[in-house]
Amino acid sequence: MRILLGITGGIAAYKAANLIRAFSEAGHEVTVLPTENALRFIGKATLEALSGHNIDIDMYSDVEKVRHVALGQDADAIVVAPATAAFLGRLAAGIADDLLMNAILASEAPVFVAPAMHTEMWQNLATQANVSILTDRGIRIMEPASGRLTGEDSGPGRLPEVEDIVDFVLGSGSLRGKSVIVTAGGTREPIDAVRFIGNRSSGRMGVEIAKAARDQGAQVTLIAANLEVPAPAGVRVITVGSVGELEIAMQEPADVLVMAAAVSDFTVDTPATGKIKRSGTLELTLTATKDLVADYASKFPASYCVGFALVDSEGELEATARRKLTEKNLKLVVGNSLNALGSTKTDVLLVSDSDSSSVSGSKAEVAKSLVAFISNAVSV
Repeated sequence: MRILLGITGGIAAYKAANLIRAFSEAGHEVTVLPTENALRFIGKATLEALSGHNIDIDMYSDVEKVRHVALGQDADAIVVAPATAAFLGRLAAGIADDLLMNAILASEAPVFVAPAMHTEMWQNLATQANVSILTDRGIRIMEPASGRLTGEDSGPGRLPEVEDIVDFVLGSGSLRGKSVIVTAGGTREPIDAVRFIGNRSSGRMGVEIAKAARDQGAQVTLIAANLEVPAPAGVRVITVGSVGELEIAMQEPADVLVMAAAVSDFTVDTPATGKIKRSGTLELTLTATKDLVADYASKFPASYCVGFALVDSEGELEATARRKLTEKNLKLVVGNSLNALGSTKTDVLLVSDSDSSSVSGSKAEVAKSLVAFISNAVSV
């Protein structure tokens, strides 16, 4: 595969050297196209030695060969790493003011972008708006890593590790062309205007599943119920609060549904319109909510529906998961215990009709294993 590697002007530009080597060692031909500012951070001689190609960023060199078009048309994939906030803004606006931007706009190849910048710049509303615009156009944008940044600061905005970028670009893409809905977080059922019945779900597991599905090329819709963690870039996000709102958001078919949200089992019959005043006794009448994942599986039988089973005791895990698998007409149930709530690590049991397997690790690692299992199942 012919990869056009764009490098923009950030301190993480030095990591592009290892990225060139990784793509080359995987058997791909790499043409490097740094911006003028990128060459302030990494030398042209280094890039030429690693790629085996001459580096010329002058828009007006070899004009007769129409290089600004040929570079984009010759590429099978375009990767920009690191990508600065300024680059994201120019790409979103379609401003072709250098050779790299011209090549991207002249190409029909898939574009993969790995942003790297300071946390506040990444989280700035302007940057996030640009990310949304680019994602809507089909450009795949990788979530920045969290960690040490320039200076003494730490946080999201760090360029992901080389092996993660390579996997993002060259990964199996086993869910390309598939639509995936992931629910995440915990619903809240109002008692009055200020109080609610809720749960301790942070939404972290669902967010990691959405990222893993996105990284395998799926078109992901994340239905987010009161998340305590940021929603990922590169996915469509629908924000909901209650079970009723979640049900409305789940009215579209998808190839895969992963019901990772912690859905309230009960709702208050008649929530107060204002704030209930303190008194000696308060009685609430609760009604059981609809089983949303079972309802979805019934409405959309062609979907690969995945549910979760949360139990007090690990000894009950497989039996509970198998019962839910049958009762709700699901394809897969992920069993976990109360220890997973609020934690960054988890142990789960994947239970299908034919098998069961344990998966342990960080929620990101477990999410990748779960999505790999789903990918294998839906590709059969």
